[in-house]
Amino acid sequence: MSVTCLNDLVEIAKRGADKAVFAVVEAQDEHTLESVIEAANEGIMIPKLIGNAEKIKTMLSGFGADPAGFEIVSSGSIDESLSIAVEMINAGVAAALMKGKLESADYLRAIVKKENRLLDEGSKLSVTGFFSPPEYHKLLAVSDPGLNTYPDLDGKRVIVENAVRMLNALGFSKPKVAALASIEKLNPKMPDTVDADLLKKMNQSGEIKNCIIEGPISLDLAISAESARIKGYESPVAGDADLLIVPDITSGNFLVKCLTTLARAQTAGCVLGARVPAILVSRSAEASDKYYSIALAACVAAGMK
Repeated sequence: MSVTCLNDLVEIAKRGADKAVFAVVEAQDEHTLESVIEAANEGIMIPKLIGNAEKIKTMLSGFGADPAGFEIVSSGSIDESLSIAVEMINAGVAAALMKGKLESADYLRAIVKKENRLLDEGSKLSVTGFFSPPEYHKLLAVSDPGLNTYPDLDGKRVIVENAVRMLNALGFSKPKVAALASIEKLNPKMPDTVDADLLKKMNQSGEIKNCIIEGPISLDLAISAESARIKGYESPVAGDADLLIVPDITSGNFLVKCLTTLARAQTAGCVLGARVPAILVSRSAEASDKYYSIALAACVAAGMK
């Protein structure tokens, strides 16, 4: 089954023979529990809720769920919750991580901490999100809009490879990758165009595999066939990009917030590069965003098996 919309992620996760077990860190968070309850009820995942047990039970009851139907692991602090989650991953008890009521920095610090053994040597974390803009003809992936600040060329290579592995696992055999810049021509005075051009060359030489990279390419050319026609720009990626690679966190942040606010795109996001997928959704995100992110992480976890 190919992925054409966010609901396809849900269907793939439901059909999996082995449901992914999620270690939900500091689970006493309303939007987190709301999405977890729905995902668990629909057979997308199996949650292990770590945190303040009494608060978790009260919140579950408030949503009409029976606390007895969930495994709740009591913890007295954020550090203890993170430690329990890491132990679950290393013991093979859990196959994915989910952030609840704690700061992103604390959550990520536990993932990259060397002694926790969640990050293989040479690996690098990056965030990839799926978006469903109403005016685009298919799902659109964006990376990295929220984790790596100003990645160098090697950092961008890893960001591309992390995202492409995910897309390949979801049925995109040769995803079309747009290495974005403000213009579509190489300009030695504009580093973003230089990096984008080198990423394309790395793809052409076989160093970056299983995708088609175009770059430098502007956003309008990447997602609008009409813009490409008017400008006479020819590329298999033009107007049909599957994945947008942003040059830095500032442009990525602007892009995804425009997609979710102005374009009202629904989204699913996942941290890639560790031994297991990790959900890092803003505490202000809607429950639906977290629900779809659970489905995405479940699919990624199944692919990593």
